[in-house]
Amino acid sequence: MSSSSPLGQYLRARRELVQPEEVGLPRQERRRVPGLRREELAMLAGISGDYYLRLEQGKDRHPSVQVLDALARALRLDDAATAHLHQLAQPKLAIRRPARVERVPTGILHLLDLYDRTPAFVQNRFMDVLAANPLAAALSPNFAIGTNLLMAAFLDPADSRLYLDWDQVAEDVVAAVRPLAGEEIDSPRLAEIIGELSVRSDRFQHLWARHDVRPKTGGMRRLNHPQVGRIELRHEKLIIAGTTGQMLVIYHAEPGTPSADALALLTSLAAGSQAPASHTLRPDTA
Repeated sequence: MSSSSPLGQYLRARRELVQPEEVGLPRQERRRVPGLRREELAMLAGISGDYYLRLEQGKDRHPSVQVLDALARALRLDDAATAHLHQLAQPKLAIRRPARVERVPTGILHLLDLYDRTPAFVQNRFMDVLAANPLAAALSPNFAIGTNLLMAAFLDPADSRLYLDWDQVAEDVVAAVRPLAGEEIDSPRLAEIIGELSVRSDRFQHLWARHDVRPKTGGMRRLNHPQVGRIELRHEKLIIAGTTGQMLVIYHAEPGTPSADALALLTSLAAGSQAPASHTLRPDTA
């Protein structure tokens, strides 16, 4: 039976990812379901099987904090995934806003111009690139204004060739969608993106069905750039105050490393690039 609520969908997806032996249960032969059975999860969480079934079927959408915490422990959820579970159980009333052009703050645009030796761009909560400096576009054409990073990750073959750890990049970008979108997870803009990707990419469809939740944070990316070869760059993701989920993304190399030399070479190659445009043309249809 399919789940009829986001909470039920999430519980089922995470239940199917936990193997019995991971939580101290014996693995019996001829299991008909991946991961845990409903009654096994209910037992681990200390609730009745009938009550858990109601939760997963969407018939009870307001479990207590104690029940949610017990389910999170049984499902081995980390802090971010547990917070997402609580958010699904207490959805807020969606507020309809008029469509508007989403603009990057002027100060951030000036800051991008100052980052002439560091790739930097601004994305919104739907992973649309709103602004970028020339070096960002030189690092990847998909960092240019108007690109949707989620779409590019799965539909542009150049993206998978650029990242040496593309499988991890793909997992990370999908796991970041829900925490980035927040209360606007059901927005028309995101529905458009998810719908198209679900049809065109089996890999995305598989990852989306897992309901992984990991907020975007900094880290290391290994790239094979067509002009400067292999390069390892750290990336920092900074929330822009006063915006609806805009994020400044900065790539940088560790000083004194071959990657720093490669980034310097890329900077010189991109020196003649045009200055970035300041605004996206995509309306916000939240």
